Amino acid sequence: MADRTSLDAVTEALSGAPERGFTESVELAINLKELDLTVPKNRIEEEVPLPNGRGREARVALFGSPEMCQKVQGVADMVFAPAQFDDLTKNKRSAKKIVEEVDFFLAEAPLMPTVGKRLGVVLGPRGKMPRPVPPGSDPTNLVQALKRSIRIRSKGNRTFHAAIGTRSMTPAALAQNADAVLARVVGKLERGRMNIDSVYVKTSMGRSVRLW
Repeated sequence: MADRTSLDAVTEALSGAPERGFTESVELAINLKELDLTVPKNRIEEEVPLPNGRGREARVALFGSPEMCQKVQGVADMVFAPAQFDDLTKNKRSAKKIVEEVDFFLAEAPLMPTVGKRLGVVLGPRGKMPRPVPPGSDPTNLVQALKRSIRIRSKGNRTFHAAIGTRSMTPAALAQNADAVLARVVGKLERGRMNIDSVYVKTSMGRSVRLW
């Protein structure tokens, strides 16, 4: 593996990428090795809070009682009380659009069966089934944490990508985010770093720069 720091790799990736007319994402491409990915426990599926945020906040929605929805009003991007479930599930096109637009879902625990029954077919395949929250609690802090988090899913692939921010962020901030993602991935692998073949850093349309 190349012996270099995340800051070195991020700096090279940013300096070598031409300016675009939009804000590019910066991501890691992680290549696994010596893992049987047909075994579910060998797959990566994690929510990782980035220490310096994503560059643009994730969108978070909540399924909850009217009382819980009131607690996160203005914090969550969307809230759905039980009275709104019927309207949401009747219009499949609208439901799919919302699921595509929202990064993370939460649901008050007693509502999980209802959400699963009515929207599981849309949420499940996209890896967006809600995280349950205790009834009557205030999930404001959790919503705020998710807004700076990313979801990593390797599925059955040896190569997968993880966004670590946007080009508007400093190289140092992006490097810290990269280290946080890699620490989580290494911690989930059976043999840790030995199960990683290589890691590259790149902007969404730029060239890849090897980190490991």
